[in-house]
Amino acid sequence: MATVSFDKATRIYPGTEKPAVDGLDIHIEDGEFLVLVGPSGCGKSTSLRMLAGLEDVNGGAIRIGDRDVTHLPPKDRDIAMVFQNYALYPHMTVADNMGFALKIAGVPKAEIRQKVEDAAKILDLTDYLARKPKALSGGQRQRVAMGRAIVREPQVFLMDEPLSNLDAKLRVSTRTQIASLQRRLGITTVYVTHDQVEAMTMGDRVAVLKDGLLQQVDTPRNMYDRPANLFVAGFIGSPAMNLVEVPITDGGVKFGNSVVPVDREALSAATDKTVTVGVRPEHFDVAGSDSDQGLAVTVNVVEELGADAYVYGTAKVGGDDSKDLVVRVSGRDVPEKGSTLHIVPRSGETHVFSTSTGERLSD
Repeated sequence: MATVSFDKATRIYPGTEKPAVDGLDIHIEDGEFLVLVGPSGCGKSTSLRMLAGLEDVNGGAIRIGDRDVTHLPPKDRDIAMVFQNYALYPHMTVADNMGFALKIAGVPKAEIRQKVEDAAKILDLTDYLARKPKALSGGQRQRVAMGRAIVREPQVFLMDEPLSNLDAKLRVSTRTQIASLQRRLGITTVYVTHDQVEAMTMGDRVAVLKDGLLQQVDTPRNMYDRPANLFVAGFIGSPAMNLVEVPITDGGVKFGNSVVPVDREALSAATDKTVTVGVRPEHFDVAGSDSDQGLAVTVNVVEELGADAYVYGTAKVGGDDSKDLVVRVSGRDVPEKGSTLHIVPRSGETHVFSTSTGERLSD
């Protein structure tokens, strides 16, 4: 097993000036499961391909353990990659697909068979070893691709959106299998996804990228509780954090008809007359129907989920601008569409960001 380090790694595609990955600096511990997440075009797959040796590195370095692998060919890096589209050989059986890399490497047949059977047992594929890929479901094919990586016993697993071809229910069960499998094997894993729920539920740490730049790398809990900037705040969490630009006033910020106390140091660090306050949907208190406190939200849609419900509504914040907001309420006390809710952010559960720079101001 091994650590992985991106040391200011940069990739600039020919014919462009803007880097696809710009000075990426991450150290991944031995046995850690790190998830790279971000919107399309943010550089996450390029970063993974740089680590795999499938993309050139135009600046900086990449290390696996003590070795500088920046310019090594993929075959010499001791990594195994699992792709989005499985990449199985259709004319080979499951067993032959899983053992193919070992066969090419000249490993004895008996040893290949043993390793394939061991991997099949871990992945619940023992009954399918004689089948061809076309006779398998999507989830089974993805497990075969995982098995092919496992039998090689690499130092690092690389996974590029391996679940995006699966249906919603299968994705949930397969991501649980992958996470528990990685814990059991203890192999350092770098996993790319655009799905932030996947990132938050699977990774030991999560790295958020935007436009080739690393925004934040932290544990899922810390990233949820203390997003470093407006982009991370809006990207991490489902439904997303509510972000509202509000004026600074004595003792806090003006939120509708209420003054919400926020960290004084955050307000003193602000360079604008307003700050952007972030509130998670679950961190609003709903005032009584006859109250005029807080912000009046007109209910547009209610998404009932059983124990909870999410209210999607609009409110006038600062002048005549209407702002979309999401509020979590009890599933037993759901407001009518078209009604008005008065909401107040819960004390101590607000996040304060600079309106101009987007950087976090509050502790």
